[in-house]
Amino acid sequence: MSTSDFYSNLNKVTTVLKSFAYNLTQNAEDARDLYQETAYRAIKNKEKFNPGTNFKAWLMTIMKNIFINNYRKKMKQNTIIDKTDNQYFINSSGNATQNAAESTILMKEITAMIEDLDDGLKIPFMMHYQGFKYQEIADKMELPLGTVKSRIFFARRELKAKIGSRYNQPVSELMKAG
Repeated sequence: MSTSDFYSNLNKVTTVLKSFAYNLTQNAEDARDLYQETAYRAIKNKEKFNPGTNFKAWLMTIMKNIFINNYRKKMKQNTIIDKTDNQYFINSSGNATQNAAESTILMKEITAMIEDLDDGLKIPFMMHYQGFKYQEIADKMELPLGTVKSRIFFARRELKAKIGSRYNQPVSELMKAG
């Protein structure tokens, strides 16, 4: 396969590869990185492609293998290896006991303040807190994206004011203490 044919075929499957990358990563930035790495490796190894075979499948295999390798690297980075004789570091965390009473009381108070919000502010705020993206909230509530962002902003502002008045100090001071 000539170099120009190779690049032409690569351009034809770009959209499919980008979609496949997004399906693997579920993140637009990671998908772009994965696509770029795939294109780079395909160009670097274009002489390894066998003409007459499925070009798109070859590229998707490269992409899938890159994704799997990156995933395995991330999992290894999260592994703790304790080389001490008695595994002191691994066993030491189980001996400490945390007293979460103060944070539990504060969380109950904040939850009550959230419950006092108007439903128009509370529902988008809680959906965003639970991990929904702005566009997902807008779609579910059938509202414009700007309205959702504004309501979440107003809910935060109202909560900051309530917290500040409850503790008789600016919110920035509370954040430094916590």
